[in-house]
Amino acid sequence: MIELAGSDIGRWIAGYLWVLFRIGAVLMTMPVIGTQLLPMRIRLYLALALTALVAPQIAEVPQLEPLALSTWVVIAEQILIGASMGFLLQLLFQIHVIAGQIVAMQMGLGFASMNDPAMGISVAVVAQVFTMLVTLLFLALNGHLVVIEVLVESFTTLPIGQTLQAVDFHTLVLRFSWVMASALLIGLPAITALLIVNLSFGVMMRAAPQLNIFSIGFPLTLVFGLFILWVLLGNAAGQYHLLASEALIWLREMVGAR
Repeated sequence: MIELAGSDIGRWIAGYLWVLFRIGAVLMTMPVIGTQLLPMRIRLYLALALTALVAPQIAEVPQLEPLALSTWVVIAEQILIGASMGFLLQLLFQIHVIAGQIVAMQMGLGFASMNDPAMGISVAVVAQVFTMLVTLLFLALNGHLVVIEVLVESFTTLPIGQTLQAVDFHTLVLRFSWVMASALLIGLPAITALLIVNLSFGVMMRAAPQLNIFSIGFPLTLVFGLFILWVLLGNAAGQYHLLASEALIWLREMVGAR
């Protein structure tokens, strides 16, 4: 008959529980899987399945008392690591959301909004198109599998008991400038082209004051904007590949993976 001591049971539970906190934090915050498109129960089942596969491969976990303060500190560290990884991936998606908002405002479609089923909020229609496109590219290029690979590798490079350094959080905050700059670069062709269109309307109004430019300006701006949007989407895959490569490289650097 196999007998287990209390310490063995505690070690076994801790080995699975701490892994579950990190994996669960990533799955609850990362794009696609962490959105409202996937029910909470499915995400929980997925986290439990990954934990059952990953936990036996981890060599050793810290031995702490269940109700000690150090135990809660380790739990908070695992949640913080997982949430930071998911947040970095969210920045990749927010680049395209902001770019869509910029293009929509220039086209005059800033008022045209729809409900985003992933976030549960109202967003511009053009931003929703960009979001759907980047979601499909993320899944088609196996971005979710790469994230899971980095997550599993993080238990080796950043084992339980260690946490992220202050420089990692400082670097994560600085990624906001990357988000704004990348969104502006994506929307810059549309901004420039529509600015030229608006300038041409101004010249027409000066040349023919009797022409009601407001009655024809909006439809023409909308038509030109849709054409420019079609041109932008033609190179969306290449732009996404560059941005996703940077984001995944930073994700590996944050957890020390190579």
